[in-house]
Amino acid sequence: MTDLLEVEEDHLWPTLRTRTSYLTASPSAPEIIETFPDRAAVPRETWQRLTEGAERQIDILVFSGTFLAQTNPQLPKLLAKQANAGTRVRLCFGDPDGSAVALRESEEGIRGSLGPKIRASLSYFVDLPNIESCEIRFHNCTLYASIFRYDDEMLVNPHIWVSPASANPILRVRDIGEGGMFSRYDDSFTRVWDLSKSWPLG
Repeated sequence: MTDLLEVEEDHLWPTLRTRTSYLTASPSAPEIIETFPDRAAVPRETWQRLTEGAERQIDILVFSGTFLAQTNPQLPKLLAKQANAGTRVRLCFGDPDGSAVALRESEEGIRGSLGPKIRASLSYFVDLPNIESCEIRFHNCTLYASIFRYDDEMLVNPHIWVSPASANPILRVRDIGEGGMFSRYDDSFTRVWDLSKSWPLG
């Protein structure tokens, strides 16, 4: 059609350019770098590389995040090492006694099991709050996505209703600036973080 009329695509379809620019920052620098069908499909090396490479900020928002230390027993030491080198580390877990965790248990048909998973996960990170640039908090929010931020990259694990987070897709996203997907998820983390309470509970 465009060849026949000797015009550019966006002359015939003016919204095409806007829609394309929303999906990608530029043809050579997409906002979504990779997608994975589920959490197990993310290579262990990817988690390791992102954690080790973070120099400014590591933010993690989950309900239990049990897999983090179970798949990498050295993660607590690595986070401590990064924090001692100046990286800000913030871990935000679901409040095991909160209403949001109870609702999630009910929806997934796992009543009484998510709270203990959170406590088990926390047992790996008990020493981190002793480091100045590390902080752990409990949230009591409906979690629409688990977020794993490493400086200017992020792994986002959207939650599908009644489906465990581990079975849901993961998007690897880069920061393209204000208004992008990274920015919006980062804002979401901040809002949840600001509503959360410190752990250990004082």
